Amino acid sequence: MVNNLKAPAADFDSAKLAAIGPALQAFVDAGELAGIVTLTSQAGRIIQSETIGWSDIVTRTPMRSDSLFRIASMTKPITSVAALMLLEEGRLALDDPIARWIPELAEPAVLRDASGPLDDTVSARRAITVEDLLTHRAGIAYAPFSEGPIQQAYEMALGDPGMNRMTVDAWLAALGSLPLAYQPGERFHYGHSSDVLGFLIGRIEAKPFREVLQERIFTPLLMPDTDFWLPVEKRSQLASLYAYDEMAGGLTKVAPEMYDAPPAYTPGGGGLISSAPDYLRFAQMLLREGILDGVRILQPDTVRLMQINRLTEGQRRVPFAGMPLWQKSGFGLGLSIAEDLVDNPYSFGAPGSITWPGIFGTWWQADPVHDLIMIYMVQHQVPVSANSGSTIATGIGAAGRGALPVYQNGIYGALESKSVSQNHRVPM
Repeated sequence: MVNNLKAPAADFDSAKLAAIGPALQAFVDAGELAGIVTLTSQAGRIIQSETIGWSDIVTRTPMRSDSLFRIASMTKPITSVAALMLLEEGRLALDDPIARWIPELAEPAVLRDASGPLDDTVSARRAITVEDLLTHRAGIAYAPFSEGPIQQAYEMALGDPGMNRMTVDAWLAALGSLPLAYQPGERFHYGHSSDVLGFLIGRIEAKPFREVLQERIFTPLLMPDTDFWLPVEKRSQLASLYAYDEMAGGLTKVAPEMYDAPPAYTPGGGGLISSAPDYLRFAQMLLREGILDGVRILQPDTVRLMQINRLTEGQRRVPFAGMPLWQKSGFGLGLSIAEDLVDNPYSFGAPGSITWPGIFGTWWQADPVHDLIMIYMVQHQVPVSANSGSTIATGIGAAGRGALPVYQNGIYGALESKSVSQNHRVPM
């Protein structure tokens, strides 16, 4: 939970800060990453920023401080904030059944075995609630984080989770035709919950979810480069996505399809494009307990509510993508919260730090103890599966993910404070 007391502006070792850029440059020089953008602020002032390498290797287009990135699951905290704005207005409650707005999921069937036959189901013991969506305990899956027949069923019915030409109604109907992997509230199971939450918000507001975010968050917070859609004139800012090609022995561009017009399908779980400066403003708002530059997005009590672990002790014992993530970190309303930093390879900095990364390597953290925000942007695709998390940094072609802990250790190593916990973080 964010402390009300903020640390004074800290002193940083300038030589150690200066060493971060060359250390990250080594990953680009080795051909493990195309380019990197970092942006770090402490007590509201920028103390470090780097633009390294290329947004496109072939055209030799340099990375820029305002380069755009597919931020994937870094979309989820933004969607969660939008939902909590409606909670403050009394337009939804955490214990509200989502069937009030999403009748497609009113009476879900539940797999008897999450990796078993699709027709071996039981009835849901209770309704899916808004809190279930915010905490990924709705039983709704992602194909890549599933095993067995449900994985292919998700792929066939829903298509690509990030880029999709279905309408919202058609997508929700398709999702409603599939069984849940687990009973509502039973366990944390990473999936399309935030996407459903975004569409629920759109139905409450009676407008596209994209418009809701623009009106309620992006415009007030001055985040002009954050959107589900990228017009042609801004595409030169978009960093290319790369993956390791084993046959080529190096990085190969991955070219996701682009929309010619704003899409109907705007997944609140992973569809946004953004920049480091834009996301910094969102993180600053959270670190300032809901307000930035006089613009209030959430009340302090609501921001604190986001940062209280909601997982039960039993749920915390269940690995996330093969990682024991919840043993020393909690999950609140759309955010992961560092709790115990001792021997915790999945958290960094100080207890109370909040984060949720993106699958293409993007990462951010807001550390309330040191009043420190860190933004790290790359576009690096690696294979994912239900149990891939613990090996994502060591598999073939994933060496570029090792740049994140170099940045993390560099910032905290430069922070002249005995209270800093120096833990090596395994990138997600």
